[in-house]
Amino acid sequence: MILITVKFPIREDRLAQWRELSRFYVDAVTAEPGNVFFEFSESVDEPNTFVCIEGFRDGAAGAAHMQQPHVERFMSEMPDIVAAQPQIIYVDTEEVTGFGPMGEIQPRPGPERV
Repeated sequence: MILITVKFPIREDRLAQWRELSRFYVDAVTAEPGNVFFEFSESVDEPNTFVCIEGFRDGAAGAAHMQQPHVERFMSEMPDIVAAQPQIIYVDTEEVTGFGPMGEIQPRPGPERV
């Protein structure tokens, strides 16, 4: 699996454009057959910074992703939206296939969960 995490610092005056483009991009990427997961989250520590986490089945799925027209649109519009160069972590591994359960946290039983 390819696991990618990217931090996108967004210009405050471009937040509306960012929200439209990121919604479009999430919908398009998650429809790709080789995509395992893809989402953006807003940082709680860095204002106007969004974190992307994405997983692709393998290198072939990642390569196919980069050939998609929605990737071209995203990459061509982002230079006008970012406040600084995005930072990326890229991991290619055969050991991970997706999310698994976290052993340290489970929901407590309660009246609404019984």
